[in-house]
Amino acid sequence: MNDRHSAEGETVDLLPVNGAALAADTRVLAAVRAISTRHGFDYTDDTAVTALLAERRRALEAEQRRPAAWLGVLAVTAGLLLPFVVPMAPALTDHLFAALGAAGSLLVVGVALVVHARTCWKRALTHGPLAGYREVLGVARAHGIPLTHVPAWLEGRSSTGGGKGAAPIPTYETVEPLPDDALRDEALPGPAPSQGAAEPVTARAAAPVAVPPKPEAVRSYETMADVGGWHDETGCLLILVGAGGAMWAATSAEPVGYGALLLVPLAVYVWLVGRRQGREKERLREAALAYVQEVAAAQAAGAKVPELSPELRKLTETPHA
Repeated sequence: MNDRHSAEGETVDLLPVNGAALAADTRVLAAVRAISTRHGFDYTDDTAVTALLAERRRALEAEQRRPAAWLGVLAVTAGLLLPFVVPMAPALTDHLFAALGAAGSLLVVGVALVVHARTCWKRALTHGPLAGYREVLGVARAHGIPLTHVPAWLEGRSSTGGGKGAAPIPTYETVEPLPDDALRDEALPGPAPSQGAAEPVTARAAAPVAVPPKPEAVRSYETMADVGGWHDETGCLLILVGAGGAMWAATSAEPVGYGALLLVPLAVYVWLVGRRQGREKERLREAALAYVQEVAAAQAAGAKVPELSPELRKLTETPHA
């Protein structure tokens, strides 16, 4: 009866930007090659970038699970609660100053552990090729190349995606994007050395890979992705009110209280509506997930993918079966 769904599995391998989009503008390509040389990593190699992001994400998650992190949180919590617990325990009242000293020591140790854990996490986030990749994304954005989606973890933001993040994508001065004609001219191959000047050039650039059109089901999912979620709670509340009214009528000899039992079939109706909405949302979610996977396949084939909507971006980071 719940219209909220969870899934387990792998996330969609969709890059913020692919190598083909970076290579489409010679200015961006030159800047990316300079960054690649500086960091010793080829940022135009989509396979290598995909592996880098997957490995770095696992490493950052491991940093967040380090013992220092949760031990520090426990120590800070204990240090904050201890002064309130001591007055409740008569055996500790005579040792108030010792208890307060222990609380202060726990706070100091806890804060030190938390700071140490965060420092290690931020060092892993800002060191090496991952830092260079954020420079690449900043260059691409400055040249008007759309970023399909930027994972929250890549910028050190919370899992909900809020805030600026510990390592945001750098901002560079905006550059006027090249016109489409200029991009096509750069992609056209020149005449072969053996060809005469009078011989026409018949070679043409390969047709770009097209991004699949967005189906109507995906548009519907984007509209209703965040709708619902209240049917279970409302149904339970109606049941409780109906039961409470019946109990009040039984104990106070007031028959009018039994009228609250009419809320029970209303609760069942609300649950049925929620279940129907949940099934429809799941069907649309599967269609949206299939579309995101098609977009990822098009990107891997060299398509220049536009920025995804917030609802579709969530699907790229949510594990699925």
